[in-house]
Amino acid sequence: MDPYTPQSSPLDPPQGTLQSSPLDPPRGTLQSPFPAGYPGPRPEEPPTPSRRRWVLPLILYLATIATTFLMIGPAYSLSLMTILTAHELGHYFQARRYGVPASLPFFIPLPLPPIGTLGAVILMRKQSARRRALFDVAITGPIAGLLPALAMSYAGLRMSEVTAVDEVQGLKLGEPLLFKLLSYLAIGPVPEGYDVLLHPIAYAGWVGFFITALNLIPIGQLDGGHILYSLLPGRAHLLSAGLFAAAITAVAVGGYWQWTLMLVLLALVGVRHPPMAEGGAPLGGVRVVLGWLMLLFVLVGFTPTPFDLSSLP
Repeated sequence: MDPYTPQSSPLDPPQGTLQSSPLDPPRGTLQSPFPAGYPGPRPEEPPTPSRRRWVLPLILYLATIATTFLMIGPAYSLSLMTILTAHELGHYFQARRYGVPASLPFFIPLPLPPIGTLGAVILMRKQSARRRALFDVAITGPIAGLLPALAMSYAGLRMSEVTAVDEVQGLKLGEPLLFKLLSYLAIGPVPEGYDVLLHPIAYAGWVGFFITALNLIPIGQLDGGHILYSLLPGRAHLLSAGLFAAAITAVAVGGYWQWTLMLVLLALVGVRHPPMAEGGAPLGGVRVVLGWLMLLFVLVGFTPTPFDLSSLP
């Protein structure tokens, strides 16, 4: 017998087998580390805003309420903040739905006439969004803000006064085509030599149209730029560049110098839309039609001369 071979007892199990206890689970099964009846870990949920994330947006929001209140009063402030809040929350909740990292809205108070605010911005990591997600995030804001703007414009026009031009004092506003139509429906034809003195709620609706139309201009990273890129990812930069060149020409030839700052800001942010994540589901016919309709809103909601400063005394 080899002295290095271990001795075995007849009571030992056959070599090459594993001993098991009657309390062990059947072989070939996996035992859960959780007790019976435990439903398992919850699926991951989007992180809720921390205190640092909501304190500054809240302060800016309250400050914007104050500056718009100081411009005209509570009716204007409440109406305009409703429109702007709906617009920004449309972006925010749609971004959360698609898992696109986004901040809370940062409203921009401006204690100067004639609006009292510069709107709001949301910081997003849009490069992580695919085509359909980018489209939905971009278009939901203008739609959500446009609905209360339409309602408040009509309701405010119904409460506005028609007075003789000689008796109207203050800033004269440009009239987008859509606002003209609502004015006709709410008031009827205005006699020659008379003008409409807008109720504060109607003015808030007018501002809502103006801001929505500005955002829908299909250039760069404006809402309209995102929509155009989603519709035509391969040609959007050519159309945006052509539109930007046309805008510069219109400012120079038509003398619309009040838009110079806007053009400078667009140039600094970038006229060309940054590339997005590839792949994802196609837009589908409904989204394509809705996207082009929203871009066409610029034609009926925008005016190149929003404020006639010459009308001021």
